[in-house]
Amino acid sequence: MSSILHREDFSLGPISYDRIETNLYLGGVAAATDIDTLNKLGITYILTIDTCPLPRNISELNHIKIKFIQLADFPKEDLISHFDDTNAFIQEALHNNKAILVHCYFGISRSATVVLAYMMKKNQLSYTEAYNKLKSKRSLVFPNKGFVTQLRLYKEMGYKIDPSYTKYKMFRLSVAADKVAKAKILPQNFLNLIQPDPGLVQSQPEPNVYRCKKCRRIIASESHLILHQEKDKQIKCVNTFFVEPITWMNVAQTTQGKLHCPKCNHKVGSFSWVMGCQCPCGIQVAPAFYLVPSKVDFTNVVKNVEMTF
Repeated sequence: MSSILHREDFSLGPISYDRIETNLYLGGVAAATDIDTLNKLGITYILTIDTCPLPRNISELNHIKIKFIQLADFPKEDLISHFDDTNAFIQEALHNNKAILVHCYFGISRSATVVLAYMMKKNQLSYTEAYNKLKSKRSLVFPNKGFVTQLRLYKEMGYKIDPSYTKYKMFRLSVAADKVAKAKILPQNFLNLIQPDPGLVQSQPEPNVYRCKKCRRIIASESHLILHQEKDKQIKCVNTFFVEPITWMNVAQTTQGKLHCPKCNHKVGSFSWVMGCQCPCGIQVAPAFYLVPSKVDFTNVVKNVEMTF
């Protein structure tokens, strides 16, 4: 039996939807499951952001293309990572002159956030500008505060996901930390947060690296650094080197612990998914994976030609 419940098991409430622009509609699940409404609007694309997929009598209609994102309406849910895909799906429908319905359960928070991301990118708008414009079309919209933060971050990144952007890295790590706090293990869909080991052979190694002071084994690259965010600038702190989680750390199945060099077992730092760490400079970092400056050396290497363990 599938672990995903289907929407036919629930009461759907009144039909609610609004036209946002030509061929783009925003509404609740009742509209998405009412065939008369879908036919009346000429809907041939449906974008669902909900905990349950649409019932089979809708999802199996041959003339409707459906995209389903399983996600609850909680501030710590990672919706921003879907924005590029949801924008592409909406644009595909509109480019083909097809009508699309974007919906969640009530059409207030999750689906409104996705439509806002589309409007912001299409028209190069700030969150506030897009929200006011959407509110004039559908007065019900009210994204939760976590989604608002994600929309503002999306604009900061230039309306596209930039995996190298420090604030985006920290956002995804914080979402993962929330999952680890509950399950005591890093969920499968967050394993891509753990970066490849820079101490292994690479065809294009980074020149600037951190080495274990005792055995000289490469344990982190400069790109792994998590910089401090102070107002509008990012600062490389010399008190503690906060980095992204790296495979040799073995941090996917425990909430906190010490970090030991994978070659000589010398202690080089610590980590905590849940509690984080306060840097000596006063900034709190959570989750935190950090190297102690006195235990590592920052060096420049031309080639990484040896396999180290």
